Amino acid sequence: MPLIELTNLSKSYTDPGSGARVPVLRGINLKIEQGESLAIVGPSGCGKSTLLNILGTLDTPDEGGIVFDGESLAQSTPKQLAAVRSQKIGFIFQLHHLMPQCSVLENVLLPTLALKSAANLARQRAETLLEQVGLKDRMSWKPAQLSGGERQRVAFVRALINQPRLILADEPTGALDETNAVVLTELLLELQKTNGVTLVLVTHHREQAECMGRVLKIHEGILS
Repeated sequence: MPLIELTNLSKSYTDPGSGARVPVLRGINLKIEQGESLAIVGPSGCGKSTLLNILGTLDTPDEGGIVFDGESLAQSTPKQLAAVRSQKIGFIFQLHHLMPQCSVLENVLLPTLALKSAANLARQRAETLLEQVGLKDRMSWKPAQLSGGERQRVAFVRALINQPRLILADEPTGALDETNAVVLTELLLELQKTNGVTLVLVTHHREQAECMGRVLKIHEGILS
């Protein structure tokens, strides 16, 4: 059974000037298997981030079905969708969104607070993951003391701390130079495989996409 299945999914937005509905996604059908790495590519404005937001339950489709981990989300309440996000999905964005007043360790542990995870077990997992990305000796540092690449490594660990089934990464290395982007892409894939999670990456860089197990393209709202 696939982890995610989208069936005939469509999404449009209202143009603020004309009031007309502008289609963004058209009849998307997609199966994402458990444990796979998938890249979604396409030019700016083609609907990549919209699709990622629907996969992450941050947005809802106008039409079509979405089944996540064997359960249909079509009739889910906002509270139920929030529970899916916090328990089963980890997010990585182009900007790290770390809390500047918190240490590296505190930033990593923030998602565990909503789930009321056992503090000692959560800390042990955080330390293990930070060691995997080479930051265990910086646990007490603040984000301002880290390089851009190091801050994004912290964001990777934070996305994994609750042991999600799915990682959604929206241009996760877009703010980094090419050398750091290559290193961080390799690290993300290593973490994905080591932790056995499904990874969906949105990018406009073909080279980064080709590191994933499968590549799909969005063009004029159609996925192929």
